[in-house]
Amino acid sequence: MFLIITKSFPPEIGGMQNLMWGLAKSISQYDLTKVITDFQENHEEFDNKVSFSIERVKGFKLLKKYRKSNLINNFLKENKVKCIIADHWKSLELIKTDKKKICLIHSKEINHKKGSGLNNRVLSVLNNVDYVVSNSNFTKNLATEIGVNPEKILVINPGIEPIKDIDKKSQTEAEKLLKNKKPRIITVARFDKRKNHEKIIMAIKNLKQIYPNIIYTCIGYGDEEENIKKLVKELSLKSNVLFLKNISQNLTNALISKSNIFVMPSIIHEKSVEGFGISFIEAAELGVPSIGGKDGGASDAIINDKTGFIVDGNSLDEIYSSINKLLERNKFIEFGKNAKENSKNFYWEKIIKKYLEIV
Repeated sequence: MFLIITKSFPPEIGGMQNLMWGLAKSISQYDLTKVITDFQENHEEFDNKVSFSIERVKGFKLLKKYRKSNLINNFLKENKVKCIIADHWKSLELIKTDKKKICLIHSKEINHKKGSGLNNRVLSVLNNVDYVVSNSNFTKNLATEIGVNPEKILVINPGIEPIKDIDKKSQTEAEKLLKNKKPRIITVARFDKRKNHEKIIMAIKNLKQIYPNIIYTCIGYGDEEENIKKLVKELSLKSNVLFLKNISQNLTNALISKSNIFVMPSIIHEKSVEGFGISFIEAAELGVPSIGGKDGGASDAIINDKTGFIVDGNSLDEIYSSINKLLERNKFIEFGKNAKENSKNFYWEKIIKKYLEIV
């Protein structure tokens, strides 16, 4: 039996939730699998549809941490578990067992100053598991720098499920929202400093001189939303920037598929950094090339000058130039085909075999 311990799991929405769902679903095809995760409202319908066991833990944050660890420790004593896979080092901090342990790392959660209290806690967990699975080469290097034993670290990129045909209703709705404007740029991400929406919008301002009908679609929400909307207003771009949130995955996919370029040139902001960027692969699967930042793990997802471009997210000129290169002579079509082909390497059916090899 596999035991998956995670804080983040559907029906809650998010990148980590999708990762742990894909991992659980894929590995359950090879052996019995149990997921122990945090409680979510209205989880029953979701849980009843899956082919593996899900146990959810209620409670306030600190109390829940101890209740969950006690539940897991008791489960391990009473059941034959061949391997534990955890989403985060904190998920293993109070787990006492000699069973095989794999801990995933993503970048932000381990990015603490060497020698600090948090750094010591990270190392006490990660240097005592069997394998540390890093989501990118960037995250592996970061982990090594902060003191994780490099011999324990393996790079296994997050996987994706092949996207099924997008229904006609969503395609029609997407076209209605885009109002026949072209070219089309899109970002699907939280509004926070690290995602770098501001630089993209400034690039759109310059690109508008060449492409008066350009449209930039921003799908997401977050702390920086009002600041970004204020910038759009100051730059007189209200007719060129579309803000959307809380829309269906089908409509999101339709909007991506009808766009020419996916742009997310992330930067390092304080301790926050983009460990990988699964959204680049999701866009690629829909035949859309991407532009990502050099600070972080985007280079694991984007083949520079083939499936998109890796740029310095702090350089407005590089962001502007890379978008313009893809738009000139419709170069995004060739890059999109390359991106779609490359996305097949990230299908869960291939990624899960890398986990099985270490189990």
